[in-house]
Amino acid sequence: MSGGVDSSVAAYILKQQGYEVTALFMRNWHDTTGMITSECTWEDDRNFAEMVSRKLDIPFHHVDLSVEYRERVVDYMFSEYEKGRTPNPDVLCNREIKFDAFMKEALKLGADYVATGHYCRKETIMVDGKERYRLLAGCDNNKDQSYFLCQLSQEQLEKALFPIGDLDKSVVRAIATEQKLATAQRKDSQGICFVGKVNLPVFLQQKLKAKKGDIIEIPNSWGGYDTDMKHLPYIYKPEDGIKVGEHNGAQYYTMGQRKGLNVGGKAEPLFIIATDIASNVIYVGQGKTHKGLQRKALFIRADEMHWLRPDLEMNEGEERRYKIRIRYRQPLQDGYMRVEKEGAYIFFDEPQRSITAGQFAACYTEDHELVFSGVINE
Repeated sequence: MSGGVDSSVAAYILKQQGYEVTALFMRNWHDTTGMITSECTWEDDRNFAEMVSRKLDIPFHHVDLSVEYRERVVDYMFSEYEKGRTPNPDVLCNREIKFDAFMKEALKLGADYVATGHYCRKETIMVDGKERYRLLAGCDNNKDQSYFLCQLSQEQLEKALFPIGDLDKSVVRAIATEQKLATAQRKDSQGICFVGKVNLPVFLQQKLKAKKGDIIEIPNSWGGYDTDMKHLPYIYKPEDGIKVGEHNGAQYYTMGQRKGLNVGGKAEPLFIIATDIASNVIYVGQGKTHKGLQRKALFIRADEMHWLRPDLEMNEGEERRYKIRIRYRQPLQDGYMRVEKEGAYIFFDEPQRSITAGQFAACYTEDHELVFSGVINE
């Protein structure tokens, strides 16, 4: 029970279905460094969670998982930014905390399942006499959150329930209003999972020191060094463009970023098209159509590939077409994946904007089952 409307309605629906429901609230963060103070605090979240629990007449428990969260999510974030990759903490939070550390706490209370307010669906099927669990996209296309669960295992899905996955957000709000739940009109949370909205450079400066570096603008007419471009991003050198400004650390910026560069006087807005952590240089290009933002392929290392359905795992040398997503709420894109010894190559039918190392690529079947995911390496 997070203190939001989605988990509140999930609890209500389960109780209506005859389940014995218990609310478990978790606090995962204590540090306020970099926090934007206007955002709701964890105390507010807990208060709302308790109010809904009392309204539904269900037991309420509180657990502090801040140590696990720092070690398994935040430290990972720092490590990835230090390498010049942009992590997705929400995906990690679900894999490492909600459906692992948190799930273990729930099982200690005697639970059989852990239910969340995610907009996705689970289906149980039999394959060769064994139960398999399918993770399906939520029915509300605008709120489908299956992408955030793309790293879950069969063992985690076995004990997971998603009571609102077949509902639209508007229906969830209506149910909460009808049942007079305190969270009915509460805004959805934003920012880093369980940390909140932060000033990212200030947050990262806890461990990653600021360091002045150059901002180099690359013209759209730039010819490039690799004419094959099978999957690798463009590689730039400072001499390929002109210096247009300075930054405080390449690790604080990400592919496709527009804000925070503090460089003006250009015909079109500048977008980051590459970062070089080793030399502490940021490369930018004018306009959202700059070719440095566009790519048709990506690569996932073998040790960062994850199959939600092991029975659907591809063999080395095999190719298979999928619907693909490289960020939350992105419309599914057509393409295919080829598996080689070193990892998986994903090729898109149409060029994709701002493919970002450190983010997750997720592959869906035609009937919207999420079967594979992996960390984008390049």
